Order: sequence, then C-alpha cells, then structure tokens
Amino acid sequence: MIAIAGSKGGCGKSTVTMGLATAFARADPPTPAIAIDADRQLPNLHVVTDRDREPTLAALKRDSTLKEIAQEHPRESAVGIVPAPKPADAFEFDALADRGDLQGTQVLLDCPAGAGPDLVEPLRSADGVIVVAGDSERSLEAAETTIDVARRLGVPIYGAVMNRRSEVPDRAAEWRGVPILGCVPDRPSPLANEEVAAAFDEIVERLRAQSPRERAPPTTDGDRLPIGADALDRHLDDGLPAGSIVALVADPASQAERLLYRATELRGTLYLSTEQSRDTVRRAIETATVAAGEPTIRRVAGADALEEATTLVENLPDAATLIVDPVDELERRDRSAYVSFLDTLSERVTETGGLAILHCLDDPANRSATLRVADAVFELETVGSGLEAGVGHAVSVTKYRPDAGAIGTVPIDFDAVNAGTDPIESPSNADRGDQR
Repeated sequence: MIAIAGSKGGCGKSTVTMGLATAFARADPPTPAIAIDADRQLPNLHVVTDRDREPTLAALKRDSTLKEIAQEHPRESAVGIVPAPKPADAFEFDALADRGDLQGTQVLLDCPAGAGPDLVEPLRSADGVIVVAGDSERSLEAAETTIDVARRLGVPIYGAVMNRRSEVPDRAAEWRGVPILGCVPDRPSPLANEEVAAAFDEIVERLRAQSPRERAPPTTDGDRLPIGADALDRHLDDGLPAGSIVALVADPASQAERLLYRATELRGTLYLSTEQSRDTVRRAIETATVAAGEPTIRRVAGADALEEATTLVENLPDAATLIVDPVDELERRDRSAYVSFLDTLSERVTETGGLAILHCLDDPANRSATLRVADAVFELETVGSGLEAGVGHAVSVTKYRPDAGAIGTVPIDFDAVNAGTDPIESPSNADRGDQR
C-alpha cells in the first residue's frame, strides 16, 4: 500500500494517484489497482473520475472486501476507486494493512494536504510514500515538509514525482535519499493525455525496479525536536527532547505567533485555537512572513472546550506537534479538570514522542499548573524596535528541566526565523550501494 502525499494543496496528488493506478493496470505484467481517497475534508478522487460519492471507505466491513465497494474506473476496468469516508464516519486506516483480500492488488492512498493528524493517520498505515511536488517553489517547500513527516514516522520514501514539470528542479535534485521517480508534463486533461500516460508508465517501471534495500526507511535517532527558531534550537543543542511540553509566555503584542507558525513547518501539527476561528488562523498562517506548514486546525471553545481539547490530545499521532493558542481559555476552567487535562497531555506527548507548545498570554488563576507541568518555559521579550539593533526580540529560558545550565537569554532574529530550513538530507546512504 503506497501513500501519495504532498503538503501543498493543489500539487496534483489526485492526478498522480490515478495516473499511477492506471499505469499499474496496463503494465507488463499488469497489476490491478485500487485508488483510495484518504481526504475526509476535501475528497477529490470521485470528482476527477466522475464516480459517485458513495459508497465510501467507511462501508468496508469485516465480512466485505475492498473490491466489492470499489467503483470501476471509467476507462480501465482493472482499476477501482473508493471515495473517502465522510468527516463523521468512523474508520481506522490501519485496518487496511491487515486485509488479506488485497493480495496481488496495488493499493494507492490519496492523502490530504497539510502535515497534521489528518495526513499522519493514512501515511503511517502505508508501506511507503511517494511525495508529490507541483510547479511552484512553495510546493517544493511543502514536499520537504512531507519528507520530514515520513521520516519521523519511519515510513519509507519510495521517491518523488515532479508534477506539471518537464525537468527536475535543482532544489529537488538535492534531496538526498529521495529518488526522483519522474516528471509529469503539464498538459490539458492530463489523465487523458498520452504523454502524461507515458510518464506514469516510466514511473511505475522505476518503482518495480526498486530493491527492498532501496526502500528501507532511513534511521534517525529522533532524540531532539527543533522548535524552529535557529538561535534557540542551537542554544538547546538542536532542539528539545521528544516528549517535551513548552510554555511560551508572551505579551499579546510580542509577535509570538510567528514562532508558533514557524513550528508548524517542522512536523505534523495539530493547532488548537481557543479564540479565533479555523479560517482566521489558516489565513494568518498563509499570509505570515515566516516559513510555515499546513497544520490541522481545530477550534475549541465554549463550555466543552476542555473536554474537546482532551479528546483531541488523546488521539494525537506519533511525533506530532501540538499547539494550544492561547492556553488561557483552558486555564480558566475548574482547576481539577484543567490539571487532569495537563496529565493527559503529558502522558500522550511522552507516549508519542511529540512536542506540545502552550501559548500563554494573560495570567489566569491556573497558570501555576501550566508552568509546573512544563518541561521548558520560554518568555518572549521585545528588547527594541528591531530596526536599529537588528534583533528586536529575545527568549528568556527561565525553566529547562533537561539541563538547568540552559537557563538564560537568547536573542531572536525574526529574519532568521523567516528563512526556513535547508533542503532536507537523509542519514548517510553509503551502505545503499548504487541507489539512484
């Protein structure tokens, strides 16, 4: 089962999914294929193939088969299409890996955009991932985020497909450990175009020629998780230990959101907003002047905010970042209930090896509980306009449980935060022989 993923919406994941499915079906020897839409929020496979929205993947029961619920491709009978479950439907993608009825069938998962839990769920259930990059620089940046998420989950990266491109961009050529499987030319009605079909045929041929050793996931120690501010990460020896909780204390006018947005680029992120709507947060991230990812955003507010936040934390995937912005609204609840939430958060972040960032603005009565559970307390301070001194902010590390010697003040240059990351490099591939 191969996941087709790319953090940038509109990069062409659905086109690549269907192009590969039909290429597998016409290969020599042919392999039947089933394309599954894994995007609950914005399903698209049934649209591009002119199929019905139902039955969805949620119709798959223990006594039924995937082939029974799949709709036949309009031009290729050996290809089936299964629309995504609806948002309210219960379905665990991990269950697909245990189904014996898929022997001899190539299953492709068309994953949602972004890098949050909505992506992580289907991605971690796959045997490997093909990363899709479109025809923009932003799409290449998003592809690098997808590569990082896959590596943190330990999912083998089979390679990358450059969609709507005739040649490999220099930036993608520098992705060590990520074979470039091919370029798909930009053509009208791509799924009915012969040049596009030929490109997908070549990609499938390269996939079939890969050895198990080439597909082995890279090894990473996973001990440190950067927060996204280079100076602070260097001060902390390349980041915080996995499983850490950070209290980021700041004034409302301090621009602390820029640090939060920057943190969304580094890993799959669940962004819990207690004050602003999902659309408002999404627009703020999209227009931010810092490099940012595409987190899964949820609004938690009202009388049930603490219960909703607890449920979301309990389902936090492995190696993810959780941001609560701001945590003040939850701190104002009953103390015992809030402390119970913090206990759940601490246990889950430790269990998953992730990172939690609690944005602290005002000073509610239960702030002491937040600061006590936090492994690190960072206080963002404005030290000048930033125009004359060059650096207008500093982070005071007032608590750092892993190493008290890290307590001190670190100047933060938001221009450096804006810069993003270098092209991703995998661990050494010297033992992989003649890998592409």
